[in-house]
Amino acid sequence: MMQIKFFRAIWGMEEPTLQANLLKIKEAGFDGVEMMVPLDTKSQEELRELLKEFRLDLIASQWAASGRTYTEYLRSFEEHLYTNALLKPLFSNSQTGKDYYSPDQTAQLIQRAAEIAQETGVPVLHETHRGKFTFHTRSTEYFLHKFPDLRLAADFSHWCNVCESFLDDQPEIMDLAISRVDHIHARVGHTQSTQVSDPRAPEWQEALQHHLNWWDAIVNTHRQKGTQVFTICPEFGPYPYMPEKPYSREPLADLWEINLYMKDLLQKRYNQV
Repeated sequence: MMQIKFFRAIWGMEEPTLQANLLKIKEAGFDGVEMMVPLDTKSQEELRELLKEFRLDLIASQWAASGRTYTEYLRSFEEHLYTNALLKPLFSNSQTGKDYYSPDQTAQLIQRAAEIAQETGVPVLHETHRGKFTFHTRSTEYFLHKFPDLRLAADFSHWCNVCESFLDDQPEIMDLAISRVDHIHARVGHTQSTQVSDPRAPEWQEALQHHLNWWDAIVNTHRQKGTQVFTICPEFGPYPYMPEKPYSREPLADLWEINLYMKDLLQKRYNQV
C-alpha cells in the first residue's frame, strides 16, 4: 500500500522561531516541512538538528535563485540546488527559470538540475508556477516532450489563473503533465487567482472539485505503478495570496485552519489514518 506523507510549507508560519514553527508542524500531525535550506552554515546546522529532534522529513524548496543576467541566475540556481542537497531532503522542489528566458536557456537550466540531481543523489522537481518556465500549459508541454525524464511538482492553481480556465479544453496536456507529477501542492485556485479565499466555502466547491480530480488522477497513477511513498503539501499562503479586508487588513480566513482542513480532507480521501 502506498504511503502518503503530508508536509507543511514554512511559508505563512508565524511562530517567532524556526524551532517553534517546526514543533507546531509536528504536533499538527504533518510528516515533514517544505522550505528552503539556508545558505549559511550556522542556519543549516540548526535546521539539521531540529529536523532530527522532531523527526520531520524535509522537502527542500528552491525559489530564491536570482540575478540581473541569465549567467548570474544560473550560478545562483546551482548554488541553491547544491545547498539544498547538503541536508539530504527527499527532493528539491524548484521554481525554475523565468517565463521570458529563451528555450535554449531554459533547457540549460533543466539539464543542470538533472546533472546536480545525479551528482548529489537528490532529485529535482520543477514546480508549475507563474513567472517560471512552467508558467503555462503549452510551454511546459514543450519541455516535457524535450526532456522525457523531467518531473513536476503540481501546483495547477497557477495554470488556472494564467489560462483563465479550469483547463477543460486541454485534456491531452493535462494528462501528460499528470503523468510526470511526483509531488502535489494542494492549493485551490480559480480562473482569476491562484488561491480561493476559503476552500470550505460553498462558492468555491467547483474550483475545489477540479483540483481534487487532478489530484486523484496523480495519486492513482502512482498507486498503479507501485510508488511506495508519495508527498502532498497543502500550500495555502498568506497575503497577497490570502485576500484581506480593505483598511483593516484582516485575512478573510484562518490560514493555519485551511491548511489543516486540506490535510485532513486528503488524508480521509486517500485512506490515510
